[in-house]
Amino acid sequence: MDYEIFDLGDVTLQSGVTLPGAFLAYKTYGRLNEKKDNVIVYPTAFGDQHVQNEWLIGNGMALDPQKYFIIVPNLLGNGLSSSPSNTPPPFDRANFPQVTIYDNVKLQHRLVTEKFGIQKIALVVGWSMGGIQSFQWGASYPDMVERIAPFAGVAKTWPHTFVVLEGMKAPLMAAVGFDASKLNQLTSADMRAVGRVYAGWGLSQAFYREELYRELGFDSLADFVAGVWEDSFMKMDPHNVLAMLWTGQYADISADPAYNGDFDEALKSIKALACVMPGSTDLFCTADDNEYEAKLIPNAVVNPIESIWGHFAGRGINRADNKFIDDNLKRLLAL
Repeated sequence: MDYEIFDLGDVTLQSGVTLPGAFLAYKTYGRLNEKKDNVIVYPTAFGDQHVQNEWLIGNGMALDPQKYFIIVPNLLGNGLSSSPSNTPPPFDRANFPQVTIYDNVKLQHRLVTEKFGIQKIALVVGWSMGGIQSFQWGASYPDMVERIAPFAGVAKTWPHTFVVLEGMKAPLMAAVGFDASKLNQLTSADMRAVGRVYAGWGLSQAFYREELYRELGFDSLADFVAGVWEDSFMKMDPHNVLAMLWTGQYADISADPAYNGDFDEALKSIKALACVMPGSTDLFCTADDNEYEAKLIPNAVVNPIESIWGHFAGRGINRADNKFIDDNLKRLLAL
């Protein structure tokens, strides 16, 4: 086990449901300095665990463990933190309660303050659903967070993004005849179709047209879809995926007691310096959505990742995209 567990006790979620014995899995990199002001929080995205974030952490990089204390909290539902797959009855599998982005960030705040005694965060950074969490940190704790850097992530799930996520859920619902009472019958084999659905959204039209999957070692489109999309999704627990999809579909940084759904007000309340990096060809977390959001954040700039890797421009796969993100983080941290 290359991570640690922070026990949260019995947690009352935003839904009003109490999740007993809740916990966050997290990993830290580097050391907390004496002033406790060298802190970076880097939440995980949908389907990811802390190891998938490590491409952006390293000596000489913006997220340098020689310089910063980097905390990577795992998303609730991802199989390491409290999830359908590791929670005992009555909240196991399909019975796991609905968890919001607000819930995730509130519990991460407990980890940061109760475990480490941290009162200031230099940067919250994240990809995709990790990006939504960075926006949420900025809105929920404006006096604590000095900088945010969401990449390929939006501050709420806009209607088109909701539909995309609904499309990913549909194969699992179809596997049980759209009968929610049968969801506990789902197995990892049912995830194959989910991977095929996401294959059309994760990368851009130009990526496929130019056959960039060959750079990843695949000789054909069929091999790529099976070897990457089917394989990666079939490794996931279907109930964890459904839980994370719900979290993603209902993500909105204003859906909490502080803002009561006033999205514009939530954005205006973010005091952090913000560097927002949409993928220029992202099909479902679009640059247009980020442009709208950034205009309302007082200290925000939008720096698109000019890439044909779509949503996965932020996934740590393409060297040019990685360098762009790292360079922008270095500039932001220097401010």
